[in-house]
Amino acid sequence: MKALILAAGYATRLYPLTKEFPKPLLEVGKRPIIDYTIDKLRAVKEIDQVFVITNSKFLPHFKEWARGLKAGKRIKLIDDLTEYISDRRGAIGDMDFAIEKEAVSDDILIIGGDNIFDGDLNDFIAFAKKKKHSPVIGSYCVGDIKEARKYGVIKLDRSGRIADFQEKPSRPKSRLVAMCMYYFPKDTLGLIREYLNHNKFGRNDATGFYIDWLRRQTAVYGFVFGGRWYDIGDHRYYNEAKVEFTS
Repeated sequence: MKALILAAGYATRLYPLTKEFPKPLLEVGKRPIIDYTIDKLRAVKEIDQVFVITNSKFLPHFKEWARGLKAGKRIKLIDDLTEYISDRRGAIGDMDFAIEKEAVSDDILIIGGDNIFDGDLNDFIAFAKKKKHSPVIGSYCVGDIKEARKYGVIKLDRSGRIADFQEKPSRPKSRLVAMCMYYFPKDTLGLIREYLNHNKFGRNDATGFYIDWLRRQTAVYGFVFGGRWYDIGDHRYYNEAKVEFTS
């Protein structure tokens, strides 16, 4: 199994902190945000290689980070060959670029480089394996339904299959939201390219649109994480994470 960390965004909502510095390398508890994900991946024995996709602008920062990293896994940086916000590929575009460039033919676990969470990835992987050939996404129940408006909102049926999905709805139907965490079995990887080829609206950055499309093509399941989770998208969540996750 391979893992891919998405770290090619330009994080404009965190300016000026991220104007010349990548968000996943900002510190929380005296450690880069991405290190928390590396720790989680290190504990998953099935993963034999970790890819980190970034952009040309921030690649030197990630090279410096990688030199001092003791991950216990093979780590490879991927440059998505963009340097400006105007030519960014978006999350789905970066997934496709990395899978194609590295000729990935294994199952793959994809995680956003700005996520910090308590949950055990081994539990997530065990759940995904029971679903065999179906994609599985990580999900989390937020405390306030108003918070759900900022995310992709999920409804699951009794089997855990995604029965409904709303991308940043004004009136959420539940407090269960999608994390930036995806398990894609190897025989579903081609669906990413299929989506991009048929995507008339250029929605490559909002992964929720892909998940909503994907669930209409095949069964997609949701695994619900407990504990704490922060998707560090702006200054508020970054400051809260710094308080919650301290060394």
